[in-house]
Amino acid sequence: MEVKVNKKVKSATDEELQSLSKEELITKIRQLEAHNVQLKSIVQKSLKSHEEATHGKATKKHRPFDFSKCFKRHILLRLYYLGWDYQGFAAQEDSIETIEHHLFAALKKVCLIEGRETSNYNRCGRTDKGVSAFCQVISLDVRSKFSPEEQLEESNLEGELDYCSMLNRVLPVDIRCIAWMPMVNPAYSARFDCRSRTYRYFFPQGDLNVPLMEEGARYLVGVHDFRNFCKMDVGNGVVNFVRSIDAISIQMCQEDYLDNESYNMLCVELTGKAFLWHQVRCIMAVLLLVGQGKEEPSVVKELLDVEKNPCKPQYSMAIDVPLNLYKCQFNEKSIQPAGEEQQESDGGSDLRNWIFKHENVVRTICELQGLWMKQNVKSTMIRDMLHELERVGSWRMSGQATQLTEGVKSKEYRPLLQRQQCESLENRIEHYAKKRRIEVSTKSNDSNADGSDEPMQQSVADDGTNNDGYVDHGVTGIEN
Repeated sequence: MEVKVNKKVKSATDEELQSLSKEELITKIRQLEAHNVQLKSIVQKSLKSHEEATHGKATKKHRPFDFSKCFKRHILLRLYYLGWDYQGFAAQEDSIETIEHHLFAALKKVCLIEGRETSNYNRCGRTDKGVSAFCQVISLDVRSKFSPEEQLEESNLEGELDYCSMLNRVLPVDIRCIAWMPMVNPAYSARFDCRSRTYRYFFPQGDLNVPLMEEGARYLVGVHDFRNFCKMDVGNGVVNFVRSIDAISIQMCQEDYLDNESYNMLCVELTGKAFLWHQVRCIMAVLLLVGQGKEEPSVVKELLDVEKNPCKPQYSMAIDVPLNLYKCQFNEKSIQPAGEEQQESDGGSDLRNWIFKHENVVRTICELQGLWMKQNVKSTMIRDMLHELERVGSWRMSGQATQLTEGVKSKEYRPLLQRQQCESLENRIEHYAKKRRIEVSTKSNDSNADGSDEPMQQSVADDGTNNDGYVDHGVTGIEN
């Protein structure tokens, strides 16, 4: 089956408006009004911040940077960010609090690129609202001190612009560039040439039965239809939910210093080429139910059997804060064809070593230590308060796991397979086809070529909502 997404133009013609029903017009007006309120709020905040930053200072006029006199080179850029206070990685029309917004503002401010459209930009994956990354990688063309013929010479790599330090001087403290890699092939893509992505989800042990969680997790390894473990974003053209999880494990991250194993920190680590929207958080939600003894490990196997269970039971996802894009692995040779100007390679790898600058790494470690210190002081204070309260009555409560899922907790638990179910994939396709959001043909439809937790279309949805799974007009939900 092949699905084509119909992108609506920004302004409808008179004939198109007249063809809409009364209900459709009311819906459209309400969406435009809500979007207008959001944009006014963003503009007001932006203007206020700008006024505060420039108050009392004379505005300096800078001569435009002449990029026509500069050389360019294609690189991979490796960065980390703490996404807890951001609306996700991908830029959005109605929010400036995204990682990409700050990243491109920094790239332009230090004159490494002229604009996003001309930078040959690709990202390894898109993380959603609240999600962090230890190893996000982007590919793009940036300004260089050297001509293309000289750029791969060892001495010139040492003398190249210090890309990471330049960007880190103007980026927020919770977004940092760690290293860059010179590329041989100018078509090499951080998105299409990434061969695997590893996510980690951190959580306290609490009273969870970890061996049962491991038993349930083993069913996930291999190629499966994960429609019951994700948000089905049919409106953006995703109708194929077959993905492969290459490896999954539960690891110890930190053992408690007060001899109470319920405060031990663990993580679930998953590796695969591509992940669906909210897939990791849905998987975690089910594994947590298994760990609490509310579900048998075999429920994972049951939910993967989409012929027997074609409709997803309604359940709350795991929260976003513990999720992290932990590691990315890349192809030695790009699957993208090199341009005509690219010389034939010697058959070796397109990849080179990551270039770390000592001063930049030391500065970044110090900044991270500062962030760790502040967070750990808070954590230690809270942990000490818990220890004192538990000692008063010799109470040993372990309710951390219940705080890891969204939504209202019901007093009486209902098993997953006995719950009310979401709409089937077929019904969703029919719904969006009737709304003229998608066009369906009988041709086969390939899955996403990248591995991010995102729909194939990465633009803002036609109704003005964010693709972060939180403002979806009644649909509860990113991961990504």
